[in-house]
Amino acid sequence: MSAPLKFRFPAAGSRGHLGLWLAVALAAMGWIALTRAPAPGHGGPPPAPRTGFSAPDFTLPTVQGDPIALHNLRGKVVVLNFWATWCGPCAAEMPTLQRVYADQHDQGLEILAVTVENSPAALQAYAQQHGLTFPLLIDAQAQVSRRYRVQATPSTYFIDRRGVIRWVVFGGPMSEALVRSKVETLLQEKP
Repeated sequence: MSAPLKFRFPAAGSRGHLGLWLAVALAAMGWIALTRAPAPGHGGPPPAPRTGFSAPDFTLPTVQGDPIALHNLRGKVVVLNFWATWCGPCAAEMPTLQRVYADQHDQGLEILAVTVENSPAALQAYAQQHGLTFPLLIDAQAQVSRRYRVQATPSTYFIDRRGVIRWVVFGGPMSEALVRSKVETLLQEKP
């Protein structure tokens, strides 16, 4: 039977001990610098929207030119969907969003479909062809898409009645069961 291995820390005053603590301190300071959010008003991009935090406010025009502001929808459940007409998964989930909207709009659901495409006539034709009755919003300068850090379409944010992001789904198409489950959970909550 062999003798157990014993590990000995370097003596308190030795260079090995000091080097170890210095490496740990430098690593900790580097991590803090890389992960901290910029102080308000000190430049840099705002932090990415995320679950458990207020949804960043915006105002965008519908394809008809009417402005919609997110803050005006407080008290409603909002499904914020970033999409494009050329996006296959987006097109596949639009009928699901329309069915849920038709069933739950009177209970306090609002669906906002945001696109960077800037052709109101083409978007209205798309909505009519697919029977979409929820608002289609035009983010022509992609300011809202950048604020929400949209990297792929579809990207969907489920926002509760207080304006807090509760779930985020990147990619798609989302199943109807998934959309209904999240919407119904939020609609059952008190404002």
